[in-house]
Amino acid sequence: MKTQAELQKLLRDIDHKGYKAYKVLEGEYDFGSYRLCIDHVQGDPFASPSRVRLVYGNRGNIPAAYFENRHRRIAVEDYLLRSLHRGIRGIVSGPARESGSDRSAAFRTEDRGRGSSGRTAGGSGKSGLVTACRTSQEILETTAMHIEKDAITARIEVGFPAFGRTIAAGELSQILFKVLPELCEKTFHLNPSMKQALDKVVSLADDQQFIRESLVKQGLVAFVADGSILPRESGVSQRPMKDAVVFRSPDSLAVTLTLPHRGAVRGMGIKRGITVIAGGGFHGKSTLLKALERGVYNHTAGDGRELVITDETAFKLRAEEHRCIHETDISLFINNLPMKSDTTHFQTENASGSTSQAANTVEALAIGSTVLLIDEDTSATNFMVRDGRMAQLVSDEKEPITPFIRKIRSLYEDLGVSTVLVAGSSGDYLSVADTVLQMDCYETKDVTARAKELAVPLTEEKVKTTDWLKKRVRTQKIEKARVHGWDTISLDKNEIDLRYLEQIVGESQTAALAYISQYILERLADGKKTLPELANAAADKLEKEGILSMTPRNYGAGPAAYVRRQEILACLARFRNL
Repeated sequence: MKTQAELQKLLRDIDHKGYKAYKVLEGEYDFGSYRLCIDHVQGDPFASPSRVRLVYGNRGNIPAAYFENRHRRIAVEDYLLRSLHRGIRGIVSGPARESGSDRSAAFRTEDRGRGSSGRTAGGSGKSGLVTACRTSQEILETTAMHIEKDAITARIEVGFPAFGRTIAAGELSQILFKVLPELCEKTFHLNPSMKQALDKVVSLADDQQFIRESLVKQGLVAFVADGSILPRESGVSQRPMKDAVVFRSPDSLAVTLTLPHRGAVRGMGIKRGITVIAGGGFHGKSTLLKALERGVYNHTAGDGRELVITDETAFKLRAEEHRCIHETDISLFINNLPMKSDTTHFQTENASGSTSQAANTVEALAIGSTVLLIDEDTSATNFMVRDGRMAQLVSDEKEPITPFIRKIRSLYEDLGVSTVLVAGSSGDYLSVADTVLQMDCYETKDVTARAKELAVPLTEEKVKTTDWLKKRVRTQKIEKARVHGWDTISLDKNEIDLRYLEQIVGESQTAALAYISQYILERLADGKKTLPELANAAADKLEKEGILSMTPRNYGAGPAAYVRRQEILACLARFRNL
């Protein structure tokens, strides 16, 4: 390991040289209370920023009790990452840097509430940019922060400064010898205020974990605590809406859980089985469903949904026209196609609404989801229901689609798969529901009894398990895995469209899917394993060894965050070049 003096000498030696001379800085340097590790130097000032680690000695600093189990550790790492963001914002928008583009860059990112970045030095391209993995309202394990008994490791991105393509060593020296030491002290040194905050963080994490474990014991798919704020401030923001109607459970569905720290908390327990959410337009049906979608992850205090907890396997289904499908058995819903196409090994490059939703459903079943979340607004109508009069006009023998409503009962009774469904206009689903909720001006009412009065008998069909996904994947060499925003990744020149995977909550999860897909195709695929087998193998490794185990050293597609096996399979299934 080199010393600070050696780093200073290297900087003096390369000052004003061509940008590629920065490569000599790669290595580890002793800064006393922490180690500075320059893992990867960008090749150009306009390229992705350089990758830097700060390894802070944790000997006796943050007590082990704060990270003694997984849910506490992830919560504490999330807190430290957010503290790092606050430190970056404070530095780049401090009194000495309050003018010009630096200040606006910092505040633009803060206003989005997703992370932090800002310039600490001038220059061309990304010169002086200091960033860390962006955060959302959800609490996720990330590559950006890791705590253990002896050390806390933070991974950040630093734009090494240049004027044109000439090294500006003095500007980088400011970052490495002034900005980063200040960040370390502010972020990692335990003080009374930080201890008080950490106590609250781990208490909330304990309570959230207790609810998750209680779902299983109480036969619930979700719990929504009274006092939760479900509406968001806008369609592009996940922050809670001001002056929103506060959630309160109907008495008939109320469950009281005695949490380890908050004590008795009352809320709505959504039981296993079939739950239909009805109500007029704009009354809060989809808002409740979206809260349940995001409830597969824990949320930060003040989000409003921190005690909205959903079964971790819950998967949001929808129609997805034009997606590809690989050798998938959709015969559960689609049969007797014209031209005698084989729906037990169905494949297409351009799926319709109904075939795409059929494929999405059996993929969820194949990966072990025990809760399906559906909104009729984003579903294919002919996949969901079949009108009685139309059935009289076009006989079942001439209709290749068996609607979901005929299978929904058997999915639960025979396979143990529950469904939570928003239905604003399809009254037939009242006939199969165990529980019917009505959203009325964002107030939740239990209208199950009235729905039973209106129900009419429906034809139902049995569901049999099968090998839903038959595609066996061969090894592929992937030269580059890249991310394009939240919704697209590319493996070499082949793009994967993820825009309809509605439970991806940030670009860091998209990056993780790029790395995991590359890892699967290069190291796990062998021409014998199916898509679910590959996704499960990757997810098991992820849960045992962490997201870093499948992240390249230079994480060129960006910082990564935990993703579920459901999204891993869904991503692979949308890769056209399997």
